[in-house]
Amino acid sequence: MIDSSYSGVRVAVLGASGFIGRWVARALTRERADVVLVVRDRRSMERIADAYSIRGEIAEVDLMDRAATTALLERARPAITFNLAGYGVDPAERDERAMQQVNVELIAALTDAVAAGADSNWGGQALVHAGTALEYGSTQGELSEDSRTNPIGLYGASKLAGTRLLKHRAAELGIRAVTARLFTVYGPGEHRGRLLPCLIEAARTGAPVSLSEGRQERDFCYVDDVADGLLRLGVSDATAGETVNLASGCLTRVRDFALAAARVLGIPKERLEFGEKVVREDEMWQGRVRIDRLRQLLNWIPPTGIEQGVRRTWEFESTDGRTAPIDSLNPGSTKSIEHPDAA
Repeated sequence: MIDSSYSGVRVAVLGASGFIGRWVARALTRERADVVLVVRDRRSMERIADAYSIRGEIAEVDLMDRAATTALLERARPAITFNLAGYGVDPAERDERAMQQVNVELIAALTDAVAAGADSNWGGQALVHAGTALEYGSTQGELSEDSRTNPIGLYGASKLAGTRLLKHRAAELGIRAVTARLFTVYGPGEHRGRLLPCLIEAARTGAPVSLSEGRQERDFCYVDDVADGLLRLGVSDATAGETVNLASGCLTRVRDFALAAARVLGIPKERLEFGEKVVREDEMWQGRVRIDRLRQLLNWIPPTGIEQGVRRTWEFESTDGRTAPIDSLNPGSTKSIEHPDAA
């Protein structure tokens, strides 16, 4: 981990109840940080904190309310802020104004607050912001941080605008801030419609899984590794406003991920119905992700392989009581499981 660099440090996590945010909060709890969990719904965060062994002060705020967000950060005065908030990942989130407020305008509020409340005793980054592979969009070939960006859709475009604004504001205000560009993150807490949760459901019920051909290649990264990488970037020497690819550097076909997960979960291959679904029009066809800068900055890359990550996901969810043990899988169901994000 991080050699206790965060022990006793005041840290704010925006979007702490989200998929990646909760794992960042969990990692900071392990590091004995003084964590402020910034969320929309206190009760939901309380349940998540209990399930994920997270400790911290819960702060309920609407991040689309710039004045309230600024007031919260002025009151909390964190040495470092992790921004895992985002709008538009869920296909149901299509409000363009909300997307602009959360993915772009929030960056302005955060950089202003960070500049006003800088902690001179903290030697790390003041702001770590989560970007997305969708900022690259339809860019062909290997993806390095200086590759051309060509986002597909409003979400990718708004996230790219936020990344660019952070770079500009970091230089303008003289603050230490870094964007971690994330790729295909999986693990406990992932949205139910995505690939691994659907495979886990199929393992529990015995249902077949309707998939596309699965020819798309993805850089899959286990969520606990991503959280670890974000914390490491928070104490790194990344330059002001820099963007760093946080990925494994290895491409895996969606089909091969599904087959690997099926082996771990005990799903017979014939229940994976490849070719039953049509590939989405906005599907991203990416090349290999270059992680030279990540390795240079951290002397580290995400270590968890796919089968190990799937097994850790299953074990985590089983011990929390949200899934049955593998030995009690029910092979009797015939209802097909479909998921738009799976392939």
